[in-house]
This record gives sequence, C-alpha cells and structure tokens, in this order.
Amino acid sequence: MSATMWVDAVTVFVAVACYSVAWPTLHVTHVVTLPVQPFLAAFAAFPLLLVRVNPALGWAVSAGSALLFAVAVPHQPGSDLPFSVVHLICLIVLLFAVGVLAPMPLVAVAWASTSLLVGATMPGDGALFGWPLGFAALVLFALLIRWLVLSRRQLSAFEEENELERARRAILEEKARIARDLHDVVAHHMSLVVVQAQTAPYRVEDVSAGARAEFESIGATAREALNEIRGMLGVLRSDGQLPEHAPQPSAADLPALLDATRRAGVPLSWTVEGSLDGVPETVGLALYRIVQESLANASRHAAGADVQVAVVVGAELTVWVGNGPGTPGPAGNGGHGLAGMHARAVAVGGELVAGERPGGGFDVRARLPLAAGVTLVPAAAPQATAPHL
Repeated sequence: MSATMWVDAVTVFVAVACYSVAWPTLHVTHVVTLPVQPFLAAFAAFPLLLVRVNPALGWAVSAGSALLFAVAVPHQPGSDLPFSVVHLICLIVLLFAVGVLAPMPLVAVAWASTSLLVGATMPGDGALFGWPLGFAALVLFALLIRWLVLSRRQLSAFEEENELERARRAILEEKARIARDLHDVVAHHMSLVVVQAQTAPYRVEDVSAGARAEFESIGATAREALNEIRGMLGVLRSDGQLPEHAPQPSAADLPALLDATRRAGVPLSWTVEGSLDGVPETVGLALYRIVQESLANASRHAAGADVQVAVVVGAELTVWVGNGPGTPGPAGNGGHGLAGMHARAVAVGGELVAGERPGGGFDVRARLPLAAGVTLVPAAAPQATAPHL
C-alpha cells in the first residue's frame, strides 16, 4: 500500500469520525430538527475529504457553510458558538492545507476570509484580533513546511543532475580514452601508409608507370580510410555529440567506393539500377558498409578473383556482392565481418544472406527497406550463382 493510499485512508477515517461526532452533538449548540441534522453535520465534516486533492475547494465549502450556520441557524439557549466545534476544527485543518498546497494569492484570501469569519462571529472582546493572529501563525507554519518540502525537492533534483553529470563525464572520459587508443593504434599506422605510398615513387628507383599508379591507388584508399577514422575520432572526442552526427557515407558515395576498389587492383564490375540519391540515410549507410565489408573480404580471402556487385533500387533496395574462387589470403582470427553486416541489415529492418558457392567463391545478398518503419519478411535464399537479384 503506497503512502498516498495511506494518507487517503486516514483522511476518510478522520472525516467519518468527525461526522460521527458532529451529527449527534449538533442539537446541543443549534436548534435543528432531526431530519436536517445529518445533512448539516455533513457540511461540517465531509469537506475534510478534499484536504489532499483540492484543499481550496474544501476550505471554500467549509467556510461558506460556517457562514450560513452563523447567520441562518439559531443557537440553543445558553450557547453562543456560531457553528459546532467539529466544524471549526475541520475549517482550521483545511486552512492549514491551503497554506501548504494552494497558490500564494489564494492562501492570502483564505487567511483573510477565515480571520474575518471567525473573528466576527466568535464571542469575546478579543476575538477580532486573537483569531486572526492565531490563523496567521498557522498559515506561516504551513508556508514553512511548504518551503521546506520545495527545498528538499530542489536539492534532490540538483543531486540527480549532478549524478547524471558525473555519469556523462565518465562516458566522455571513456570516449576520449578510446579515441586516444584508436589514434595511436590505427590512425598513426594509416598515416604512415599514406606517406609511404606517396613517397615510394621517389624513394624507389626505376618505378614503372603501373607501379606508380598502384602506389597512387593505395594512397587514395588509405586517405579515404584515414578521413573516416578522423571523423570517428572527432565524434569520440566531442562533448554531447551523438555518433550519428559524424560525417557518414551514404548510398550516393557507393560508386566512388567501387571505383576506388577497382583502381586498387581488384577485378571488379558492377551495375546500379535506379537512383541512389533518394535512399534514406540509415539505409544508405547500411548499404555502403555491407558492400565495403564484402569487397574487403573478397580481396582478403579470394585475391585475384573476379568480383561482381549488383544494386537494384525499386520498391526495396537489393544488393548482391559475389566473387569467384581466388587465392586464399592468410588465416585470420575469425573476425566479425559477416555478423556486423547481418546486424546492419537487421537494424534497418532488412535481411542478409551470405554463403559459399557450390563451385567455389562467395556470395552476399541483402534486402533493405526504403520506407521508414518497414520490416521485410525473410524470403528463401536465392541461388548463389545467379548474378541478379
């Protein structure tokens, strides 16, 4: 049972207890008939039910009914109370709740109205001054509680913000550490590759035209990879920037990737049906990375083999990258290339199938949706040797 439910249960219990006291004792102070007595007692006790949900309304009902009691209901001989003691207690409790929960202008109105009502109707020469002072002390105490609660809430909010800031700072420090490691391990060596490729024709004697072109292709590919690494480093070193804010390749950059791969010496041919300009950014990035990884795998594991790429942009985007048997490269550590391609395809709602050809070689096929929020239904894997999707 929550704290709010406990408060509500206690409020109902107190209101019922006050009603059970006000009903049988109302005739002691006022001249009322028995049929009317329970209804008048309800106006004295039941406004207390609104003490948490709407104290201002509860106070208004209690104060209004108290004024009617004092003006319209005659007193018993020997009793000069304008309304019952239970009514006065409920009115005081509701005034206190208004001081804690209601807006400040309404608090001032409630204090002034209650002071005037009780001070003018209660017997005694000092009632007009004593009751307002007592109500002022009550309201001031309620305001102190309100300010204490608000200060505690603000302190809790500040502590939560500080905790989030500490967590964000820890993330930024970890990103900076990763950036340093990435720079030292990868970017430094890639820079050396670029420098060596650019200076090799001048350092090595009798470099043929073909070798010079090969060195230029190596340098261009290394520079492109280095630029992507620099973009990633910029994101890792940034404060509050998300990874997707880094410059990322799109589908329109795919022809440049294919051309650079062919200039690097890979026997590559490709076809593109449809326009790549309208492909969404996330889908275009997945397409680019899938083709990039497939070409890298083909060069690494089937050197010298013919590589074909077919891209079709229609109701959906389909891509096929296949290569024939070639010279196997050095054994690796079983990286995460295929798993990464599959994860990229699934992340945009598509599917990817990869496997070896029966006669040798390897095929990678992917279907990617072009509409946001669409997830493709997996289809049966096509024949591995088919050049078209």
